[in-house]
Amino acid sequence: MTVARDAAGPVAALRAFASQVHPVFMLPPLAASLFGAVLAGGTVPALGGAFDPAAAGIHAAAMFFAVYTAHVKDGYVDFYGRGEDDDHPMSRRGCLLGLGGAAVGFTAALVGVTLVGGPAAAAVTLPTWFVGYFHAPQLDTHPVGATMGYPAGIALCILGGYTTQTGGLTAAPVAFAGVFLAVLTGVKVIDDATDYEYDRSIGKQTVAVVLGRARARTFAYGLMALGLFGVIAFTVDGLFPPASPVGVLAFGVVAAVAYDRDPKTATMLLVRGAYLLLAGLVVAVFFRPLAGLSLPDITVLGGYTYLATEVLFGTLAFALLIRAGGDAVRRALATVAALYPVAYLWDWYTLEVGVFSIPMRTGIELLGIPLEEHLFMLVVPAFVLGIHETLHGVDRTVTD
Repeated sequence: MTVARDAAGPVAALRAFASQVHPVFMLPPLAASLFGAVLAGGTVPALGGAFDPAAAGIHAAAMFFAVYTAHVKDGYVDFYGRGEDDDHPMSRRGCLLGLGGAAVGFTAALVGVTLVGGPAAAAVTLPTWFVGYFHAPQLDTHPVGATMGYPAGIALCILGGYTTQTGGLTAAPVAFAGVFLAVLTGVKVIDDATDYEYDRSIGKQTVAVVLGRARARTFAYGLMALGLFGVIAFTVDGLFPPASPVGVLAFGVVAAVAYDRDPKTATMLLVRGAYLLLAGLVVAVFFRPLAGLSLPDITVLGGYTYLATEVLFGTLAFALLIRAGGDAVRRALATVAALYPVAYLWDWYTLEVGVFSIPMRTGIELLGIPLEEHLFMLVVPAFVLGIHETLHGVDRTVTD
């Protein structure tokens, strides 16, 4: 029997084996592995970093064979086992040879990882092969396995790339891995919605099938928001480099554009947004462009500092309500008006008993409290309502 289904000879066999290298799915794990290695190095080597290209290459090779295993096994199961695919370039024998060759390659790379990074590096690297091999037909029949298999693999790539360089783990790589696990799981939920009708017809329990498309999209964006917030929080905490939020901004813009698009278009955009997020974090970690810079001091505005922040966020709130359309502005005004008396009494009391003070204000008071506090009680609920209308106003247009 030949390796290729429709031709014989060494050239056809090479083409069949090469057909299972899918760049769209192969490049992110390799990039994540190198990111983990870069994270271990800290900075450009010429500036004192400890990045070891040889160790990075060994771990990246292991990740290549793990992902290749997943591609060959998935194609084999979908075509020869489930009959889901109309065609497949490899014969049964070719698939088995591909799986065997990938297993040998992964084992050799794993030995190299162990020699370079020690037992800890091997322990983090080995599960990637199991994730790849058991993706089909075991993991992809359950909502958790089908959705989190690939993101979990990416997270393990980061941890393995780091551990191969250092021989152990610290909080930073674990935090970065958690960020990508959350963000990419959200993207995968959106991606699975592209096959909603087919998956539902065969009883495949993806998140979209279990929750419905509207709730699945809300869940997906919640996961992505959690991951992006993690970058901000870890940067504020000092665990991530100061420039890390640049990647968040890039992904956030793409996610906003993708929010009300169909699942196929949204997935295409979000995948590219994930690349931008990774690129931004790589630059932040490898070059640390904002290291040593302090935050801008807006207190140069003196007594107008608090007022300026309220104008900024009030403008954003109004823009969100206008974008939501319909009766969003009217509903928001009614809600803010109903909330205002309670907020006023609460604010007056806490100021009166000395719970907090506001040093950077104009000094203008109205009805016993600072002018800025009156605006605060208008801006904050309006901003919350603007976000609520933006999210759930769109959800009403999506049905199962």
